[in-house]
Amino acid sequence: MEKELDYVYVLKAVEELPFNVGKQLLFSVLTGRESAESVLKNKLHKLSCFGVFAYSKNEVYDMVDMLVQNKFLNHKMYPNKGWRVLELTEKGRKEIKNPSFHKKQVKIKSTQITDKDRQIFELFGPALKGLNNEQKKALISTNNKILCIAGAGSGKTTVLTKRIKFLIHYRSVDPSKILAITFTRKARQEMMKRLAGFNVRIETFNSFCERILRENEDLLYDKKQVVLDYKKRYKLVALALNNLNIETSTAMDTYFSRGRKNSKTKEELISIFVHDCFFIRDYFKTKRKPIEDFSADASLKNKDSARMMYKVCKFIDEKMKKQGLRDFSDQVVDTINLFIKHKDKVPLFEHVLVDEYQDVNSMQVKLLELLDPKNLFCVGDPRQSIFGWRGSDIGYICDFDKKYPDCEIISLTTNYRSNKHIVKLANKAIKHMKLPDLKSSYDGKKNIEFHDFSTEDEEYSFIAEKIKKLNVPNHEIFVLARTNRQLKEMSYLFSARKIKHVVRSDELRRLVLARKGEVTLSTIHAIKGMEAECVFIAGCTPSNFPCRASEHPVVELIKLEEYDKYDEERRLFYVALSRAKNHLVLSYSGKTPTYFLTKDILSLMNEKQTRLAPLSSNSHNSQKLFSKLRRWRLELSREYDIAPYKIFTDKTLLEICQAKPLTRMDLRSINGVGPVKINRYGSAILEMVANYE
Repeated sequence: MEKELDYVYVLKAVEELPFNVGKQLLFSVLTGRESAESVLKNKLHKLSCFGVFAYSKNEVYDMVDMLVQNKFLNHKMYPNKGWRVLELTEKGRKEIKNPSFHKKQVKIKSTQITDKDRQIFELFGPALKGLNNEQKKALISTNNKILCIAGAGSGKTTVLTKRIKFLIHYRSVDPSKILAITFTRKARQEMMKRLAGFNVRIETFNSFCERILRENEDLLYDKKQVVLDYKKRYKLVALALNNLNIETSTAMDTYFSRGRKNSKTKEELISIFVHDCFFIRDYFKTKRKPIEDFSADASLKNKDSARMMYKVCKFIDEKMKKQGLRDFSDQVVDTINLFIKHKDKVPLFEHVLVDEYQDVNSMQVKLLELLDPKNLFCVGDPRQSIFGWRGSDIGYICDFDKKYPDCEIISLTTNYRSNKHIVKLANKAIKHMKLPDLKSSYDGKKNIEFHDFSTEDEEYSFIAEKIKKLNVPNHEIFVLARTNRQLKEMSYLFSARKIKHVVRSDELRRLVLARKGEVTLSTIHAIKGMEAECVFIAGCTPSNFPCRASEHPVVELIKLEEYDKYDEERRLFYVALSRAKNHLVLSYSGKTPTYFLTKDILSLMNEKQTRLAPLSSNSHNSQKLFSKLRRWRLELSREYDIAPYKIFTDKTLLEICQAKPLTRMDLRSINGVGPVKINRYGSAILEMVANYE
């Protein structure tokens, strides 16, 4: 059976079972475990879905979690009995009849480099110096519609800026007829720096729209408009609550669960609340609909939250209109409305070039359609599409050739950032997308590590100590995590260990860059587009990849777009891996690592574990002890049916040989040997050490 369609068997099993079941029994049925009491008692072994899988429990559980996350399955509670079972949703029933969830495979039909292309490359000589053939092709192509699939570290900004220079110098395009659009101020500043002296419009989507609106305010508004900053947003929400006679503390108690309140500061809760208010308003704005009372669709548990949020959003919207305020979504939507009503106000560009095309949303695509340039050049990477949660749609880049059948697609597959070992690992992580593999421009040393720990505290302590020992400048070190909570805890520890650092999180409203001597702690979303010599990825667990945290139920009621959350989480993991140049350290605590660490990836990392530095003590006994420990570990792995590294990594075994522990307390000082492993394996290890002394 195809791996991509295995999830359908899970849905069929839930549908076929005569009663609702939990994960454990579903796993027993799917993997054909006749010994399970409920299987025999209820004759479940006679079902067609019985024994269709040969996957581990973690793999099946991850698949179930993915289906729940994407609303194909629901958890149903029986409070009186304490049961938590699975039930098929209407969306899940439709998926069984017409499986489409994993059919959005990216089929890139890249243009091949021809002999004619090579002849043209020769003609332009110095103008194309230092570029590979695919990059050269991206510069010289005369097709009106071009999509450049630029893999991680493949030089997309170089291609974008050099194409603009090429258009001006060699195709005599008027610079004022060129528009380059990107997403962030940082990317815009970088492009402006590289194109200094050229009279080219370089904008973000928002800066472009704001300029258009300021030039045409009289056609859309009856008063001068002001763009909202965060302080004004906060004041508007406070004003709305005051108007509704609701104390801020009462609003937080109504909106947030007890668990959420306990895990966040008051400032963080207010920040999330303000964000959600404007997200909901933006949703109705982009749909060009008035804000409707969505509380009728809320569950009884969330009814009060939804009703309060509706009233706050309604007040905010009305107040913004009265006071002449607009936010970022207003900029794009109002510009679209202007262009539709006043076609003469649409600026004429011969060439429009769009960066990070994998991140575009429906409104941005509509804006590009209204600009309707003769020549459209889009650069992006489907592998790095990680913003579906805020409305981006990977479909626009994947279906580019459907929208423009005569387009040219050029794939940049040479990675200039990471060594071949890291590139090979990253390719394995994203192979399900069936895109061309990237290749590295240099070999480099294999420096990939994978460590497991009993607790998060042990994991974070290891990272801190490892950073101190690295022969790498601190500003060339990233420590990446999936959640802000992890960053906060590591930041406390780093401060205690006197490790200078900065924190880049999803919640920060300003760009934070590390200075010399500072390590960067960051969420993966916040670090996208950046790179470092050494990258740590902490918390590689099933609860972080894919992240189990969900949005507020009220926000989920009116979510902007449906998107494949599970696949986006996998792409996010790829983005994390591909930040590293030469040194990559992955770690997790708990029973198992994330399902994204497939057997292929683990085998690549295990190659590293067999190539560690030789034992510091070259005695015959140390070598014999190391061999004995590895044989013992192999026998245990076969007995427990788990990978050897999950018992102990080679690095830990080497440390045991070097330290020669005599007591359980001695074992605790060795990296990778926590309390659980000491209880489980301590006696055996100490006995082996004693026999070789």
